[in-house]
Amino acid sequence: MDEMGLGPNGGLMACFDFLLENLDWLDSRLDPTGDEPDVDLGPVGEESLVIFDCPGQIELYTHAPVLPNLIAHLRRHQGFQLCAAYLLESTFVVDRAKYFAGTLSAMSAMLMLEVPHLNILSKMDLVRKQVSRRELKRFMDPDPTIMAEEATAATNPRWHDLNMAVVGLIESFAMVQFLPLESQEEDSVRTVLSYIDDMIGWSEVQEPKMPEQEEVEPEEV
Repeated sequence: MDEMGLGPNGGLMACFDFLLENLDWLDSRLDPTGDEPDVDLGPVGEESLVIFDCPGQIELYTHAPVLPNLIAHLRRHQGFQLCAAYLLESTFVVDRAKYFAGTLSAMSAMLMLEVPHLNILSKMDLVRKQVSRRELKRFMDPDPTIMAEEATAATNPRWHDLNMAVVGLIESFAMVQFLPLESQEEDSVRTVLSYIDDMIGWSEVQEPKMPEQEEVEPEEV
C-alpha cells in the first residue's frame, strides 16, 4: 500500500480489483476437479455451503461495482446460489443516528448486490438490559418515526428537512427488516440458518431420503 500511496480503504479496493482481474485463480480454488483445488476448502459440490466473509468497508456495497461483478461471476461460472447476510451490531439501536445510518447502508447494499438478502441485528445479548423487548420490535422492522421524533428534539432546525427526507426514503422503500441473532443461543442461530437455507434453495438440491425399513423376522409356523 505504501508503494501505491494508498490507505487502508484504498488498499482494500485495489486488492478487490486485483482479484477481479485474476478470477481464474478463484475458480481453481473452488473447482475440486481443477489443477489447484484448495486443500483447506475441500471439494465444493452441489450440497456445499461456501461463506465469503467480506470486510465491512461500506463502499464495497454502495457504489463500487466490485462485489456485483464477483457475484455475477460466481453465478455464471460456478453455478452458485447466492444470498447476502448483512450484519448490523445491535448496539446501534442505542444510538438512533447510527441505527438509521446502518439501515440506509443495508438498503443500499440490497439494491446494489441484487441477491436474496437477510439483514441481521447481531450481538443481541449486548442490549438486552438497555432496551426493552417491546422497544426492540420497533427496530426489527425499522420505524422511521423513531428518527423523526429524535431528530426534531435533538438536532438543529436547519437539519430537520434532511432528517425527514431520510425518514421518507426509508418509508417509501420499506425494504429493510432485521432478524435478531444471539450467537450463544442455539434457537437464534438455527432461525437465521433456516432463512438462509430457504433463500438459496438448499432443500431443493437434497436427495430424498427414504425412511429406514426395519427388518421383520418371519414368524415361525
